[in-house]
Amino acid sequence: MGHRQKIRWAGLFLAVLFILTSMSTPFREYLAFPSQMRLFSGHGKEIHLTMPATATVTFSDPSMLEVKGAKNRLDLRKPFTVMTKNLGRSHFTLRLFGKLPLKKVMVEVLPDVRVIPGGQSIGVKLKSKGVLVVGHHMVQSSKPSPGEKADIRIGDLILEMDGKRVTEAKEIGPIVDQAGKEKKGISVLLQRGNEQRRTTLIPEQDPRGGSFRIGLYVRDTAAGVGTLTFYDPKKKSYGALGHVITDVDTGKQIQVGGGKIVHSNVTSIQKGASGDPGEKRAIFFREDQVLGSIARNTPFGVFGRMEKNPDKGLYQNPVPVALAEEVKEGPAQILTVVQGQKVERYDIEIAHLIHQKFPATKGMIIKVTDPRLLNKTGGIVQGMSGSPIMQDGKLVGAVTHVFVNDPTSGYGTYIEWMLKDAGVLETAGFLKKPAVFFGKSVQSGRNGLSGVESMYKKRNECIT
Repeated sequence: MGHRQKIRWAGLFLAVLFILTSMSTPFREYLAFPSQMRLFSGHGKEIHLTMPATATVTFSDPSMLEVKGAKNRLDLRKPFTVMTKNLGRSHFTLRLFGKLPLKKVMVEVLPDVRVIPGGQSIGVKLKSKGVLVVGHHMVQSSKPSPGEKADIRIGDLILEMDGKRVTEAKEIGPIVDQAGKEKKGISVLLQRGNEQRRTTLIPEQDPRGGSFRIGLYVRDTAAGVGTLTFYDPKKKSYGALGHVITDVDTGKQIQVGGGKIVHSNVTSIQKGASGDPGEKRAIFFREDQVLGSIARNTPFGVFGRMEKNPDKGLYQNPVPVALAEEVKEGPAQILTVVQGQKVERYDIEIAHLIHQKFPATKGMIIKVTDPRLLNKTGGIVQGMSGSPIMQDGKLVGAVTHVFVNDPTSGYGTYIEWMLKDAGVLETAGFLKKPAVFFGKSVQSGRNGLSGVESMYKKRNECIT
């Protein structure tokens, strides 16, 4: 046999060996073995390598990490568990036969987080930071409105007029009337996006009624229903809805100037069908009994303070939460209300996980499998946003969207992102993360919350 042929046979042998090795369970588990891990304090991570070898494990800080029930020498044919002891950052190293470095794993140990899952239907009354401009109208025919002349745009927030703080739409009328009578301009402080700017409004007299006008449609509140996701009894805080609240006309995120959540009662269900997402129909009641205040409106919902866990929930005690990388494809449940105030548990399937390095609202695709819920609602309906997703006894996410063309399916967000916006979960952020509320509007027209619904319908999605 010639030298070249020997080389070919050797290459073929190595190629076959590589293919067989890559198909083996130990090799696949080695590739799946992370080089970075995040764990809650007091929790552990079971690691499977099933290699026919021994190894030693060394810790950079033994006060933070340990191997459960084992000395330094490990039989890699059996699973072993790395346990956390203290908060901080550390790493451990596996060495084959005590010498050959196999894997170095960075570990971030986080404070243990436990919250009470919600599922209750809630009413949301959100007050904007200022008075929101939602439209223009002419005061005198064939002329631009005073607001347009002053370059006040739809989506701008009016914060001050003539040095006076403006928080309610009803406060604008007297200021405009006074300036009109005195024939002077109004100094206006606006917020546009992240910037503030000043302009001058010149009121014009309405030829039909004699009143002075500025040619702007404005709004200061929004109201709707959604679902409570969790309550943290230690920090007296909550998270709900799973999605940002935007103005129904402008599609702009509402800047929070206050607000509250109250009790809500589901009166009926419009069942969803392909091309026509269903909805919960609900009413506010016991509005004098405020459940919580609203401090933040973010891409992941509304957050604020709540003094106690609302009644009617399935859980009275806190449960563990899952980090994004701990969520698995497979069976899960959602907690939600479809009649009255009764929270019920329904089966779903987490069909697909979207691994995210940065916070994003669409982290998982979920599918309703529970015959009871399919019979009552057709799947996911508007007003269900924020419904907690439970898996293996942990709170793992919240419902956010329904697919317009398939109401049995939709999106969920990882609970991790909501916990961060609530200030419940804080991480150092040195590790890469693997990984529509919009409830139905209580009132139709300009007071609705589902302002970006049409945008999602074009993409065959709808905020729930």
